[in-house]
Amino acid sequence: MSALSSTKHEAIAALRRGEAVIFPTETVYGLGVSVEAAASPDVLYDLKERDRGKPISWLVGGVDDLDRYGAHVPDLARRLARAYWPGPLTLVVEAGGAVPAAFRSAAGSIGLRMPDNEAALELIEAVGCPLATTSANISGLQAPGAFDALDPDLAARVGVVVPDDGDDDKSGVASTVLDCTVDPPRLLREGAVSEPDIQALG
Repeated sequence: MSALSSTKHEAIAALRRGEAVIFPTETVYGLGVSVEAAASPDVLYDLKERDRGKPISWLVGGVDDLDRYGAHVPDLARRLARAYWPGPLTLVVEAGGAVPAAFRSAAGSIGLRMPDNEAALELIEAVGCPLATTSANISGLQAPGAFDALDPDLAARVGVVVPDDGDDDKSGVASTVLDCTVDPPRLLREGAVSEPDIQALG
């Protein structure tokens, strides 16, 4: 990985204080907090003006995190993670004991994804834990696929905004979300990974 920029150092310090930061992923820019330093994802709901009934997924650093933070993870979820991580596939699994209650959905689940973006992975590695992350936009507005598409008012309310070191042209397509707590798994949102792609590994 590349040397950390001063902005990334500022972002890491902010995350360790439990503050929200904006950073790139391969899909859109994300708004996230450290799941160990922040007591809950409340700051994300407040900044985004998001309905608290909508769970916020975690970005993780590796395939092993599926079992580290999930419980009773089905084999299909592991196969999908090995095939599509890092990448735009969020797997919803039963939350394990390492997931604080404040970050679990009402059903006791957690969405996990490993992003395919160097800056995002650097932040996760440096902070030493997953980042609870949602797209960096006010709810109902378009998610930003480029740095210059960020809402300046939202950016001003966040301590640090990390630009992408590489290609800033994001896909703009949200991750596919698959509920693996039911059998067969249920597609909650189709994104960059299609349902036929998922069925091919079933």
